[in-house]
Amino acid sequence: MSTVHEVIAAAHVGLPCLGLSAITNAATGGPEQQPDSIEAVLANAAIAGARIAALLADLLVRL
Repeated sequence: MSTVHEVIAAAHVGLPCLGLSAITNAATGGPEQQPDSIEAVLANAAIAGARIAALLADLLVRL
């Protein structure tokens, strides 16, 4: 999902912004690509979530 509108509004009022994204499926779009299973997407989301949580915890300690 896009957060462009929210970031534009925040920048308009002078708020700093940080955006994070996690890719949970390959989505190469090639003609032979098979859809990823929901299990694979959820597993990738769990891995990404743990990594983002660790990143944010480290960031907050440094602020």
